[in-house]
Amino acid sequence: MEQPNPPLTEPFLAAVAESEKLVADADFIRDEADLAEGYDYLQGSIAAVLQLSRAHGTSHPYFVSSTGPYTKMGLDNPDTLYYHATIEPGAEYLVTGVRGSTVDLSFQVLQGNYTAASVPGGEDAFDDRRLEIAADGSYALRFGPPIDNPPSNYFPLGEGASMLAVREVYGDWNAEQKGKIRIERVDTVGTAPAEPDVARLRKRYQAAGRMLVTRMHTWFNFPKWFYLDLPVNTLTEPRLTPGGLSTQYSSVGHFDLAPDQALVITVPKSDAPYMGFQLGSRWYISLDYVNHQTSLNHAQAQVDPDGMIRMVVSASNPGIANWIETTGRSLGILQFRWQRVDRPVTPAEGPTIELVPVDKVAERLPYFERNRIDAHGWQERIAARQRGFAERMLG
Repeated sequence: MEQPNPPLTEPFLAAVAESEKLVADADFIRDEADLAEGYDYLQGSIAAVLQLSRAHGTSHPYFVSSTGPYTKMGLDNPDTLYYHATIEPGAEYLVTGVRGSTVDLSFQVLQGNYTAASVPGGEDAFDDRRLEIAADGSYALRFGPPIDNPPSNYFPLGEGASMLAVREVYGDWNAEQKGKIRIERVDTVGTAPAEPDVARLRKRYQAAGRMLVTRMHTWFNFPKWFYLDLPVNTLTEPRLTPGGLSTQYSSVGHFDLAPDQALVITVPKSDAPYMGFQLGSRWYISLDYVNHQTSLNHAQAQVDPDGMIRMVVSASNPGIANWIETTGRSLGILQFRWQRVDRPVTPAEGPTIELVPVDKVAERLPYFERNRIDAHGWQERIAARQRGFAERMLG
């Protein structure tokens, strides 16, 4: 049989080449390690868009992983499982599940796609407190066109609704269990989608190419929109997360540290159900949070007797339990999140930050002796992260 002309993969391969050039030309690359991370990020992005282009389609939706440890994007939260399904506003969808024991479960209807010029507006965003959950943890909710007098479990889809995003957030990685969830389109359940033909597969490769370039452009620009105009080695007061959940506040910043410098960050232990802190790279992805302690949340961090959490961000180990590893990076992102809040997070509840020489860290920690950890204790902390992550990713 005659081969397709032009080849189906041609637009995708062109997108890969364009994306590789974006990586190679990034203005924040300082050494070969930065460049290698960029190419690793590109490989994960290629894998992600190829998978997502196959899952794209609104006739028979199902939840897929939006981002994960090997397909990172958008400063993924180390404590969060991300799922999404593609939807359209004229159809009705039934979402059923069983609530796990994680600290938060939230839903967000997104309008439009992430593009290089903007972030999508949340058509609706809420957590499981708005659900009717049975004693066995099961729930059912519907999304569809606006109707008169909708029942409590019905959520209208606004014009342009294109994606239903779900976030499941852990506190204790080793004790909490994720739930179950599925989605059905009411008018197609029990039927099969059409088998793809060559024309449809050509569109898939075209779509994957567009997704890849858009993905790269968007997250290159995101730090410029929300981070890089801030003074370096500072953190903002808590604020509602741009483009995020209405029940989430964040405090953000970016760091530039010499090998002999450290950031001492102090924040009150919050009464919010979830508070987490993480580092990200300038590629706007999380650092290795499985094999390194590049993040801490309310359940993992050591709290001092005065109710404060004190963390040290540095390349070298200061010998304390709340060390946040830069994993050798001199540039990166700082991010706090408070989630499932039912009131504003005030400036007094936000972090303070101080740039100090690494050899002066002990002087800045009033409970330094209490914060100490030896090599064996540190190895146990990392082992706990590795085990908790491994169990989370099963199934």
